Amino acid sequence: QCILRLAEMCRRLETEEEKVLPFYPSLLAEGEQRDAQRVLEETPTEPLAQAMWDYMGLECFWQRFNKAKLEEQALEQERVALSQRNWRLQQLLWQYLAGISITQEMLGRASPT
Repeated sequence: QCILRLAEMCRRLETEEEKVLPFYPSLLAEGEQRDAQRVLEETPTEPLAQAMWDYMGLECFWQRFNKAKLEEQALEQERVALSQRNWRLQQLLWQYLAGISITQEMLGRASPT
């Protein structure tokens, strides 16, 4: 009961896009999908299978959670790559500015008076 309420709460917080679009297309053949659906609809008899069946309502939650974690890792990798690129560009900028900067000594030599 608690799990079903949690799944309902999560469902209410989903965006319209999340409610409509599936996560991942199934890689199972049509016959395999039917077999899997039939197994899911059967009430399990073993205690461990019963416990897992009780938590089936959270499947969407865990899919979304894992998807969010993958996106978080991808964004972190992108942040690191952009940080490294930024550092390289800063180094190039400092090299460029060092090459064109005019020192007091150069100003003293350049004046004709």
